[in-house]
Amino acid sequence: MGPTYPQLDLDRQLCFPLYAAARSVGRVYADLLDDVGLTYPQYLAMLALWSADGALSVGELGDRLQLDSGTLTPLLKRLEAAGHLGRRRDPADERRVLVSVTAAGARLRDRVSDVPVQFGACVGLDAAEAVALRDLLAKVMANLDAREGTGGPAVR
Repeated sequence: MGPTYPQLDLDRQLCFPLYAAARSVGRVYADLLDDVGLTYPQYLAMLALWSADGALSVGELGDRLQLDSGTLTPLLKRLEAAGHLGRRRDPADERRVLVSVTAAGARLRDRVSDVPVQFGACVGLDAAEAVALRDLLAKVMANLDAREGTGGPAVR
């Protein structure tokens, strides 16, 4: 069968548990959000908007969520149709579209306030482990973003 390549063993890969965990996270959040009618990406958009002080432009929201406008626009249209957010042209710059939470969107925040706790219980990590994992993943994301921006090797 030729030479073996232990570095290609699936169980030794970092990419596979990241991929599998991301899929599992999406499934768990789908279950947790089903009652309020949100998808996981819609929930992330609402989290970003709730954290913002006032409105965000579509571009700012896309940057925050790491989504391009082709993905973000249909998501925002569905949230707007559900009454959770409003979109309007920026009066200072008509090219920019501003997105803000509506009263219904603010009420939705109350309805999902326990979702992070429920998700935490599913993950089975204590608070310190969860913070450490989040910080490690943030480092991974920053290194990958830096690599994409420069075309060079990841930052250590």
